[in-house]
Amino acid sequence: MNKPIRRVSIFCLVLILALMVRTNWVQGVQAEAWATNKNNKRQVYDRYAHPRGNIIVGGQPVTQSDFVNGLRYKYKRSWVDGPMYAPVTGYSSQSFGASQLEQLEDGVLSGSDDRLFFRNTLDMLTGEQKKGGDVVTTINAKAQKAAYDGLGGKKGAVVALDPRTGAILALVSTPSYDPGAFAGSENTDSKAWTDLNADPNKPMLNRALRETYPPGSTFKLVTAAAAFENGVFQSIDDQTQTPNPYLLPGTKTELKNESDREPCENASLKVGMDWSCNTVFGKIGAELGRDKLRSQAEKFGFNSTVDTPIRSEKSVYPSGSTPDGTAMDAIGQHDTRATPLQMAMVSAAIANNGSLMQPYLVDQERSATLTTISKHTEKQFSQPISPTTAQKLQDMMVSVVENGTGKNAKIPGLTVGGKTGTAQHGEDNAGLPFAWFTSYAKTADGQSVAVAVVVEDGSNNRDGISGGRLAAPIAKAVMQAALGK
Repeated sequence: MNKPIRRVSIFCLVLILALMVRTNWVQGVQAEAWATNKNNKRQVYDRYAHPRGNIIVGGQPVTQSDFVNGLRYKYKRSWVDGPMYAPVTGYSSQSFGASQLEQLEDGVLSGSDDRLFFRNTLDMLTGEQKKGGDVVTTINAKAQKAAYDGLGGKKGAVVALDPRTGAILALVSTPSYDPGAFAGSENTDSKAWTDLNADPNKPMLNRALRETYPPGSTFKLVTAAAAFENGVFQSIDDQTQTPNPYLLPGTKTELKNESDREPCENASLKVGMDWSCNTVFGKIGAELGRDKLRSQAEKFGFNSTVDTPIRSEKSVYPSGSTPDGTAMDAIGQHDTRATPLQMAMVSAAIANNGSLMQPYLVDQERSATLTTISKHTEKQFSQPISPTTAQKLQDMMVSVVENGTGKNAKIPGLTVGGKTGTAQHGEDNAGLPFAWFTSYAKTADGQSVAVAVVVEDGSNNRDGISGGRLAAPIAKAVMQAALGK
């Protein structure tokens, strides 16, 4: 071989080697980066090239995969009772991605999860069509419907928990949206997406997990817990030596109750909770101090996110309040804010004798052949209060329902405890208050449920009328549905 030919051969060999190195580098080292690149549409096309697995509620799918046989997409996602289940499922759209369980459980639902490798390989060898796996939720279909119907056209949210396990039995946010309205890639889908995001009522906001509100008087449960845990009071019948009105520390501002006719002056803790006395719990909070109150609130989950696996917004208990601000924090105003999930967690811990279980939404994941690939293991979130304190708080909450502002939540044959709340907000508290009710119910054989309800379109009337009239009946319906009553 002459010299020029040898040089050309060597040069060609170098080019081939370089191509081989580059190909292996792209397919091996850079494969994940290219696969997940936002401009790579093949992943999206592949996701809708076969039936997607379903999200299951009460043994029935609340999602479907519709065969559309499009040029790029063979299947499109659809939902059963989409607006009712949207806060649980989220959306899965050919054009706009996915959210919530549709996003977090995408590996199982799309069939790309490594745990489904054997199933996918078997389908490939046998010529079967690839199918995604299913995600089985903890949602109780009857409780979910009761919550959704109860809110009706109101703006608000409901969360129901099983106190013994942490299972989320209902998760509702209204106004809601139909995920199927923008699941495809047509112009109508784009318009629906744009309209929903422009809606001032924010139908795509998951108010149950992602919105925080001043908790109002429902936070008095946390204040009472701190008082018992720090040994300030021993019994729910202890007198509080509270003046009416109460002068906020370091100021000339009077903290008043709704009416001078209420028996709040020197009231016992039990009477103070029955009548939701601001003076009683504002004074307790100021005397405990911000650090003890914050510590107690954080044991219940404030200042922490909660992964259900959908991540909640942090509920906030402030760290830098002045004494007068702490008094207002103690009654759920000032800078204290909570999600509906958080206030359901407070009631759940009290109902479960002081043990707060980790809230969870997914009971199990399974393959298309119904083989279980994962099962949730219950675990404790925290121990915010002792069993002794929990029993005292249970007695106080039951008294609120039997004798106080929560009478609209009574359920014959069940032990029901609750706490109403009205949360002022807006500049100079000019906005309509938020109506709250947090509660629990127990059967004689030990079944239980904890429920928190917030209604944004509240009333200018007092705590008992607003929270008790608007929110308590919704909680009652959810508790009845969850416990089969």
